[in-house]
Amino acid sequence: MMIRPARREDDDAIWRIIEPVIRAGETYALPRDMTRADALAYWTGPDRETFVAEQNGGIAGTYYLRANQQGGGAHVANCGYVTAEDATGKGIARRMCEHSLDRARTRGFRAMQFNLVIESNERAVRLWQSLGFEIAGRLPGAFEHPRLGAVDALVMYRAL
Repeated sequence: MMIRPARREDDDAIWRIIEPVIRAGETYALPRDMTRADALAYWTGPDRETFVAEQNGGIAGTYYLRANQQGGGAHVANCGYVTAEDATGKGIARRMCEHSLDRARTRGFRAMQFNLVIESNERAVRLWQSLGFEIAGRLPGAFEHPRLGAVDALVMYRAL
């Protein structure tokens, strides 16, 4: 697998990967009816670097890296990751996170924070913890899950 910066010609593949996640509304606090243009503008915006994970001649995942906050919080990175539905459980999210940690260090970030990890996304919580992230806080009922109702969201943090 190779991870590289996303290019404009990757937009269709990125949309194919992020659309089902947006429509499901179970892991990202984004409007479930978000348009393709708005979703791509969010995922590939000028305030972030976007990457794709290539495997077997196709794009199997994507992530973005940005500063979590401006000013006094600009030394903390933030990322979002999505793996293609047909590529889950194959280590792609782990590789993307490892890549993002290295890239964040290269850019001079001193920590990484995930602002809203949905507690019911147990697979992601376990993965982030296995990569050294700690639960820094719990936001009770902060996420309105389409099937489960109000669920807790976690703030996860790791020094770099």
